[in-house]
Amino acid sequence: GIRHKLPFITIFTPDGIVNSEGAQFEGMMRYDARVAVEEALKEVGLLKDKYPKPMKLGFCSRSGDVIEPMIMPQWFVDCDNMAKRAMDAVKDGELRILPEMHVSTWNHWLSNSRPWCVSRQLWWGHRIPAYFACTKAEEGVIDQNANEHKNRWIVARSEPVARTKAAALLGVPESEVVLNQDEDVLDTWFSSGLFPFSVMGWPDQTADLSGFFPTSLLETGLDILFFWVARMVMMSLQLTDKLPFKDVYLHAMVRDKEGRKMSKSLGNVIDPLEVIHGCTLDTLYAKLQSGNLASKEVAKAEAAFKADFEADGGIPACGADALRIGLLAYTVQGRDINLDIKRVVGYRSFCNKLWQGTRFLLGCFGEFMPTDVMRSTILDVASTRDRFILSKLNTCIRETTQCLTEYEFGKSVQVLQSFFVGTLCDVYLELIKPVVHNKDDAVGANQAKATLWLCLDSFLKLLHPICPFVTEELWQRLPGRGSLAGEAESIMIAGWPIADPAWDNTAAEDSTALVLDCIGAARSLRHENKLKDKVPADFFIACSSQDSTDSITAQIADFTTLSTAKTVTMLVAPAEPPMKCSLKIVTDSVKVYVNCAGMVDKSSEIAKCNKEIKMLTPLIKKLEAKMANPKYLETAPPATVDKDRSKLREYTGKKEEAEKTLKSLQ
Repeated sequence: GIRHKLPFITIFTPDGIVNSEGAQFEGMMRYDARVAVEEALKEVGLLKDKYPKPMKLGFCSRSGDVIEPMIMPQWFVDCDNMAKRAMDAVKDGELRILPEMHVSTWNHWLSNSRPWCVSRQLWWGHRIPAYFACTKAEEGVIDQNANEHKNRWIVARSEPVARTKAAALLGVPESEVVLNQDEDVLDTWFSSGLFPFSVMGWPDQTADLSGFFPTSLLETGLDILFFWVARMVMMSLQLTDKLPFKDVYLHAMVRDKEGRKMSKSLGNVIDPLEVIHGCTLDTLYAKLQSGNLASKEVAKAEAAFKADFEADGGIPACGADALRIGLLAYTVQGRDINLDIKRVVGYRSFCNKLWQGTRFLLGCFGEFMPTDVMRSTILDVASTRDRFILSKLNTCIRETTQCLTEYEFGKSVQVLQSFFVGTLCDVYLELIKPVVHNKDDAVGANQAKATLWLCLDSFLKLLHPICPFVTEELWQRLPGRGSLAGEAESIMIAGWPIADPAWDNTAAEDSTALVLDCIGAARSLRHENKLKDKVPADFFIACSSQDSTDSITAQIADFTTLSTAKTVTMLVAPAEPPMKCSLKIVTDSVKVYVNCAGMVDKSSEIAKCNKEIKMLTPLIKKLEAKMANPKYLETAPPATVDKDRSKLREYTGKKEEAEKTLKSLQ
């Protein structure tokens, strides 16, 4: 046990003071002293009653001892003025806190600031530079904790400075001064608050201090916004009259998929290395057993691991890129990331698609080699499809740059994913497939390859901060790597893409969008009329506006390619499509027809549709009757009811599709 000095005890009675010394309790263990005090009260007849009183007790997690407060003199820092300056810096726009929703938390903490207790009774840390001064004659006699001697505490940078001040205060030679430095150390957050400038040599005006302080960005977690961030701002303003940084980005907190904080005591901690390299289920179980979790918590954690990872035999190896992009994609939700490893596995699929898709695109280049003037001449013979993708690339560059500048990482993932999958691969790649392999049009093929090269080069650079490893590997594989003037050796030091205003082309985007809508209509007509995808069909496109006619005519080859058309006829009023054509309306001014004559066995398809409708109708009626019966809904197992509802939706959808096809055939 530890012997604590108890303060002198004074007992007051109506007749006066009974005991103001309390010397008989000095040096006792605190538990023994409590019994002794009780006996002393009994002796003087002042013990009124004794009864149990429930209370909350704190216990040390390591030793199991009861934790009890003991009143001691402490050192405090007055924060009123510093807190006001920190709030004003945000209010005036000199300091940005992002996301902005955390500004209210910042103002709440600082507007209710109190004197900051910086004393800590620990063995490690920066010792408080406060010295109690006395003369040699007073040593061991004078009480340094007494209020009447508060003025003898001297705060100084070093002991010699404190000794000089003490000699002047006491009016004695420095040789007669005895200094006793406070044994407490500074609060960790006090020392951490000095970090931005103290590590640069402050208070000396060093080259590092002038070169690296203040900095531009602090990235940290919301949970230490007040404890650390506010203290750095306050102390930098107070001691250097400068803000330590311009932006504070508060990243999301990573929790488990149920929203609980990851904690060793819950057994739900996921090591990032286990996600990157993979981890077997047995290894996860062994990690739980090797800790100090209670058996109940071990069983609960094992059940959670089994439910999540048993199907895959553990955590699948996802790689660093998938983990990075997965975590960043989560940040669109708000302050917390409820991490589901299955979602990270989903982004591993995106990285695989990026790898496979880019390698396929690389196969389109053949003997193509980029040139130094390629970028400046790319529009010279560009087709509408080329102008379309370059304009979309410009948009992607601007939006990604803005997202990263504003720390909207989740949105940047969406922008990049949408461009690569939805625009570059699903649209442009499909449009240029017949072009890049067309030996009869070398100019068009070379133009498409040059455009594709510029798109891939810029896209990989945009994605590199998020997925550094796969982008470096793919960027190095682009044709002509190392042959261009002033080219960087690595993507990580290559110039950031900059949008070229000359590439902006709203007309090409609108025109291509219309053509894509027409292609979508043609594919729907094929599906509705049971036309095989690989069998060419005759299409007719009727336009009532000249702009639509011009747009589609300019890209008639693209429509032909993606709709698998044998012929495409532009209809000009009053021309009409032939009989037995199926119609799909694209816009108010554009209609797409497909000639079904000879493409389908009409009587056979009609009979097939009628047969399916006849089979489905009684099944639907039976299920509808079940769903309309309250008794069935109340007594049947929920799983059975859900299964019947699912069947009803399925049968109804099939019947509607058959009726739609029948109507089209008729």
